Amino acid sequence: MSTASHPWIGRSLRAMYSRLGEFIHLCAIYLGIAVLVTLAAGAIVPSSRDQAKQIYQVVVEAIRPEAFSSDHYVTLGWFGQQDLAGGVVPNETGSDRVALPSPSAYSSFAHVLQQTTNNLTINGVSRAQLQALRSYISRKYKVANHVTGALIHLAYVNGLEKDIDPLLILAVIAIESSYNPFVESHAGAQGLMQVMTRVHQDKLEVYSEGNLAVFSPEANIRAGTQILYDCRKRRGSIPGALACYVGATGPSDGGYGAKVLAERRRIALASGIPIKD
Repeated sequence: MSTASHPWIGRSLRAMYSRLGEFIHLCAIYLGIAVLVTLAAGAIVPSSRDQAKQIYQVVVEAIRPEAFSSDHYVTLGWFGQQDLAGGVVPNETGSDRVALPSPSAYSSFAHVLQQTTNNLTINGVSRAQLQALRSYISRKYKVANHVTGALIHLAYVNGLEKDIDPLLILAVIAIESSYNPFVESHAGAQGLMQVMTRVHQDKLEVYSEGNLAVFSPEANIRAGTQILYDCRKRRGSIPGALACYVGATGPSDGGYGAKVLAERRRIALASGIPIKD
């Protein structure tokens, strides 16, 4: 059977070929458009992505609390690790670096205070011992109980970092300032551990407040512990470190070391926490 004998078959085939041709032509048009869009996107999207990254970084830095700049509290596992001194951190690719502002000593302490008010735990110290320690300091030096918890936390964080007995740090605070963070001596020593800002300015410059950070318990205890650590390194013993800390250059420290060590024994006895040398 031929198409000549059935003309309607020929017409059907021609119509089918015509529609197929139109379909192929239409596909070619859409394919061409897709190629053009892909090429345009390749040229435009990278710059848009870079702009989006810049906007993201600006927004993050604008809303990020300064207190979170500190890695000082990572020891007890409360905060994520950040750069204490501000500086720079790498971005996703590791190539570009974003500047971070210096942390605020007062915002940092406020955050510690908030965290320790209802949730203070210290490795190796029982709840009963911790409560006894807080009670002793609060009653003797008339410090609010939740503030005492924050100061104990700071003493343990810094003591662990510098391998110094936290009870010794608490005893130094007791003798130096009676837990008054705003006290100043006639010689110009300031704060809880009586830090001389004109001598130890380098220990405070990491904070946005500079020397004024000395009145923040967070900054003062950190600086004071560092000074005590340096003194022990030079003198080789706790009594020698205390003599150095108080500024004694001769064989006598005027009884300062004995006062600090006696207070540490009282703290240990009241709390049941053993002394570490």
